[in-house]
Amino acid sequence: MHLDRLRPALLPVVAVVVAMVIGALVVLAAGASPVAAATAIWVAAFSGTGAIAATLEKATPLVFAGLAVIVGVRAGLFNIGAQGQLLLGAITAAYAGYRLAGLPRAVHLPLCLAVGIVCGALPALLAGVLRATRGVHEVIVTIMLNTILVNLTDWLAGGPWMEQGQPVSRTPAIVGSARMDRVAGVPVGFLLAVAMAFGVWFVLDRTTFGFRLATVGANRNAAHYAGISVAGATVAAMTLSGALAGLGGAVESLGVVGRFEPGFNAGLGFDGITIALLARVSPRAVIPAAVLIGALRASSTQLQARARLAPEIVDVVLALALLLVAAPIILRWLLRLRPGSSPTEVHLTRGWGS
Repeated sequence: MHLDRLRPALLPVVAVVVAMVIGALVVLAAGASPVAAATAIWVAAFSGTGAIAATLEKATPLVFAGLAVIVGVRAGLFNIGAQGQLLLGAITAAYAGYRLAGLPRAVHLPLCLAVGIVCGALPALLAGVLRATRGVHEVIVTIMLNTILVNLTDWLAGGPWMEQGQPVSRTPAIVGSARMDRVAGVPVGFLLAVAMAFGVWFVLDRTTFGFRLATVGANRNAAHYAGISVAGATVAAMTLSGALAGLGGAVESLGVVGRFEPGFNAGLGFDGITIALLARVSPRAVIPAAVLIGALRASSTQLQARARLAPEIVDVVLALALLLVAAPIILRWLLRLRPGSSPTEVHLTRGWGS
């Protein structure tokens, strides 16, 4: 394959490498050793079966969050509310996981996942309807819904759904019939996330539905004149986006935490934006992007213990990677790309009045 065709695909790779180089300089400025920091990341994320499983567990909800953002972007929408949708899916799945004890596993686990999917989809559906019928921008609606849903889930976990006799706000532990275990050391939730990534890729790139979403995302007026229901595509894309975020929250509660506890899910929805950009809005590329960020997240404790670094250094590296991916002119200069030579420009959303 010609080098010019490979260069656009290398943009996220170069972004991550440059971000890590700058991160190493930050580590040096903090008086620590970049080699010790790199060793800590490797040990925490990939040094053994347990470390790899922990990394994949960290990556699992990130895959769903990235897919949620990508589905919206394909339709020209920016679902910034994945965080709130993920939290709502997580707490309702956890509630079903302990409240519906006694059901057989073949019924209980799928039912809990379905609860998370539906509850994640509902607020996104509201944002989609408001955008389609009233022209209210989805960014504004989902930002406001994030605030509502974060506070709602905190209240539920510390109030009516709180585990009795505990000083912290959290729900009771889910029962065994709702638990997502591991298969050969690999979390079942991660396997589901991989399958969902390929499923979303197939739907978006190989079906009429995906073509309609892409057409609406490229030009809403042209889509309308072509006979595509712009309103229907908008509502469908937002609903599917929220459903994926809710499923990610459900998997986090059922397969990682074992309950809902505020704080364990912090930032997962927002990390989905970073992952979608690193993946260049490609559903299949979400998997390695999520594993990378999952590895960095899993290493925060080791960074403190081995390299004596604050875990916030991970956020610095991720923010730098996001900045470089979102500012392709910098990377074009580094890779000597001509303006307009990349066929994979990422447009997150259209104007406020469009």
